[in-house]
Amino acid sequence: MKVIRKVELKPGSYEEELPGISAEFPYIASYVELDKCAGRQSPWHWHKEVELFYMEQGSLEYDTPQGRTVFTAGSGGFVNSNVLHMSRARDGAEVATLLHIFNPLLISGQSGSIIDRKYVSPLVTLSQIEIIGLYPDQPAHGPVLEALRRSFQISEDEYGYEIRLRAALSEIWCSLLSLAGTMEKSTRYSSRSSQKIKIMMAFIHKHCGDKLSVKEIAASAFISERECFRVFKDCLNMTPVEYVTSYRLQRACWMLAEGNEPITGICQACGLGSSSYFGKVFRSCMGCSPKEYRLKWRNSNIR
Repeated sequence: MKVIRKVELKPGSYEEELPGISAEFPYIASYVELDKCAGRQSPWHWHKEVELFYMEQGSLEYDTPQGRTVFTAGSGGFVNSNVLHMSRARDGAEVATLLHIFNPLLISGQSGSIIDRKYVSPLVTLSQIEIIGLYPDQPAHGPVLEALRRSFQISEDEYGYEIRLRAALSEIWCSLLSLAGTMEKSTRYSSRSSQKIKIMMAFIHKHCGDKLSVKEIAASAFISERECFRVFKDCLNMTPVEYVTSYRLQRACWMLAEGNEPITGICQACGLGSSSYFGKVFRSCMGCSPKEYRLKWRNSNIR
């Protein structure tokens, strides 16, 4: 099981890089210690693979364009294919999450098969279902959570591991499909908005260190400034400027935690202006100065 303390993104996009996943067996298992990530959060990202997770410890928030969902120890959830999402640790406590990340073809076998048509595509293509929460106080969720918890106990060293894992995930998938049929479908934003926001986020990612205007951000997706504001509000519940600042600060956290570049250089690389302005904005967001943050990170045992 791969231990994750940082989400890696593919160059020029917000699609997550998933090292170790292969066409032969499109699956990876991860143990995420989110409280030990820079900023105690993952950035906004997506992947074509679906995500099944179980909260082993602590509390975290998952944000998607449809809103925020909170998960505590003993709960779990499902993030659908190509859904924009981010997560952050809550309450200052340690957070540990077990993750199955896999291509739905692992269950269907191949696109267009009877399993794909009847069970897999109906959930993956349901764009209104971004995330499904599983909670121990919900009677209908109990058996699914128990099956999810047990699925992480299947050892790679056991004979028949791949078949046993696929069977376990298939069982959970059927339960999720049933739950999805009872959920209220959100129509707050369209798949077109989702594509536009991904394009604009990739543009911001690439030009983070430059001066950026809303006009330039909107132009990257061939939409008006007014439409740009609407898409950001609908998908991320923030303005384009708020998102730019948020991403710059998160990138600064990564650079402070993992590199040796002077703080003045980080200011310039992240487009955060002078050292004094950077310090003021950083303290407001993180509760400490950039220097204090770097020292705290370096003196911790999280690496």
